[in-house]
Amino acid sequence: MAMFVHVTSAANVPRIRRSGIRAAGHGHGQDVGRGVYCFPVLPSYTLTHQWLRELARFGSRGGLVAVHVRLDDDQVVRLGHYSAGVARDAGAGTVRAAEAVRRIAELDDPRGWEVFVPRAIRPREVHGIRAAPQVAGWRYRPDAHGVRPCTCFGCRERGGYGARRLRERLPHPLDGPPPPSRVLLARVMAASAAGDPGDPAVLREALHWFGMRGRGPLAQLVLAGLAVHPDPGVREDLVWAVARWSTPGVTELLDGLADDPHPEVREAVEAVREAR
Repeated sequence: MAMFVHVTSAANVPRIRRSGIRAAGHGHGQDVGRGVYCFPVLPSYTLTHQWLRELARFGSRGGLVAVHVRLDDDQVVRLGHYSAGVARDAGAGTVRAAEAVRRIAELDDPRGWEVFVPRAIRPREVHGIRAAPQVAGWRYRPDAHGVRPCTCFGCRERGGYGARRLRERLPHPLDGPPPPSRVLLARVMAASAAGDPGDPAVLREALHWFGMRGRGPLAQLVLAGLAVHPDPGVREDLVWAVARWSTPGVTELLDGLADDPHPEVREAVEAVREAR
């Protein structure tokens, strides 16, 4: 029998004791449908519980616990590294439970690897539930400690502890933090005043910064007027800038740009509507 550990919220313990670990849907990582993520029990306590700190970042009710489960050696599982699809991982793919334990145990660095059981865990397969220290393991990614964090728009953690101070301390040359709205508005108005209808390069740069905000000054008609700018690049950037805004009037603005004569502007509107 192969032994694995599954990390979950302490609030789930009564249900797990009663009916096991339910199969949850997963559309990321290994992208293998519904099932249960777990990790083999290794001689190293730290490696066995390596996912604790990373999972704790996403919150839990009552802290996290380690649920030890015993699976039949012939149980088919999926094996791979969280940072890549299993098809691209050396030694990854569909294997039996005993083979998954052997492969991970032989790795020089098993951090970040995971096993996916494509079904629910039955109550009789739950071997034990133990309290787990909330400080074991890595955060963000293995070897992240001591590495200068990236504050670009794609990497930064929005709303995370200390995220705003980190962006202010290590500003990204392209991704902020963005200038205040009043400064950006002054740039847009100055560009429009300098020529008719305004320098596209200056306007597109301002729209880039506006796109990092949850709301914007659309009601002042300063940005809404860019919907008729003769440069299609400005109109397309306007679509992406307001994509995440909760400002009243965004839907009407997108409706107007949905019939834009330029195909890239229309495609941008369609993509934003699907995301919203």
